[in-house]
Amino acid sequence: MSEALDAIEIETAKNPSASIIWLHGLGADGNDFAPIVPELDLPKEAIRFVFPHAPVQPVTINGGMRMRAWYDIADGALRREDERGVRASQALIETLIGREKKRGTKAGRLVLAGFSQGGAIALQTGLRHPERIAGIMALSTYVPIGEKLPAEASAANRDVPIFMAHGSYDPVIALARAEQSRGLLQSLGYSVEWREYPMPHSVCPEELAAIGAWLQKVLGVTRIA
Repeated sequence: MSEALDAIEIETAKNPSASIIWLHGLGADGNDFAPIVPELDLPKEAIRFVFPHAPVQPVTINGGMRMRAWYDIADGALRREDERGVRASQALIETLIGREKKRGTKAGRLVLAGFSQGGAIALQTGLRHPERIAGIMALSTYVPIGEKLPAEASAANRDVPIFMAHGSYDPVIALARAEQSRGLLQSLGYSVEWREYPMPHSVCPEELAAIGAWLQKVLGVTRIA
């Protein structure tokens, strides 16, 4: 088993029984999304947020500069996929999932989430994980290696809730590509909760509110008035 990635961890209360592994985008790190935890306005239930740092590696579109990335990107359109890198990061996330299970989180209380490259890895890993997880959240992203998903998809996660959100004005990953991924998932029988916002390659307050509501639903937690 691979060594677990370094990560920032936030526990909303003692003895968490649910875990959310949230993957950042290209060139960022685990600090990127850690500040939004309070903005999700979740109930006061014990949840562990894990924000791992991607490995540092050369990235072709940035002149081979080394940076944190889940896989290499060969052109600005993100169309040439680094399958080897995608699968290597999938293995790293599986290691994190295994660690959360050892710490007491059952598969059905674990969410894989990610933005951009991180969202692609969340989809890649979650759809293939052999145990049913609570949900997959994919923000401003797409399904990587989509042509191999039908043969590799886990039967256990055929009904996993999937939340996808994208910006109408995204200049990095075109809305059409995300819509194509949504269509692929729906054609394979997956249920996708889709949201579109008038924003670029980013997140917005309305999106965070929708994410908070979705997390409450898939984790089975409710707010006490």
